[in-house]
Amino acid sequence: MEITWFGHAAFKLTDSAGFSVITDPYTPEGVGYPPIRQSADLVIISSDDDSAHCRADLIPGDPAVLNALTVAQQGGTAEAAGLTVTAIEAAEWDHHPEHEVPGQNGMYRFEMDGLKIAHMGDVGNPLTTAQQDFFEDVDILLALAGGYLTIELPDLMAMIHRVRPKLIIPMHFRTLTYRPRNTMWIESFLAHFKNEAVDFACDHTVQLTRADIPENTRVLVMDYLR
Repeated sequence: MEITWFGHAAFKLTDSAGFSVITDPYTPEGVGYPPIRQSADLVIISSDDDSAHCRADLIPGDPAVLNALTVAQQGGTAEAAGLTVTAIEAAEWDHHPEHEVPGQNGMYRFEMDGLKIAHMGDVGNPLTTAQQDFFEDVDILLALAGGYLTIELPDLMAMIHRVRPKLIIPMHFRTLTYRPRNTMWIESFLAHFKNEAVDFACDHTVQLTRADIPENTRVLVMDYLR
């Protein structure tokens, strides 16, 4: 599998057969990252009302589009472009009124190349037991690692310690391009892990196979596409 990080919460995942998924595409002017110029077979958005997570209309070509919040609200499972996606509702901030928009979004997961992948959407509430359970048995967790504007790091780590995802790829943290006040640099997230459990790709694209997935939790820090 090939994984490219565009920045923010947007990734492209391509399996060995060439099928590809883009997650949570953003508005470039809003987050500072370059426009996403690649296409995909499927675009998954975590909501339809947050321009930093829902701009499927900016993806070139004519991909299928799936709203994870809609999936979560309509039974929790849906299929699009041949891929089965499961989702669970989340809120963008703590004490958000349940099921109310704007701010409601979906966390989602799917399987490609035999790897179980989960994306945390735009969650900002401490995770309930059901939301933590949603991440059980995950091989690759695309994790919100910047604190402020999304889930606080102690609440994130409570889930990580409980369900023990195998490989964590951080996203939505402060960079030289994306610099909201009070959003944390990656070091704040990495401080929760031993140095020997952290790897740096030093690239915006990585190739992963089942053999690359560790037995115990590790973090892989990627660069973003410039």
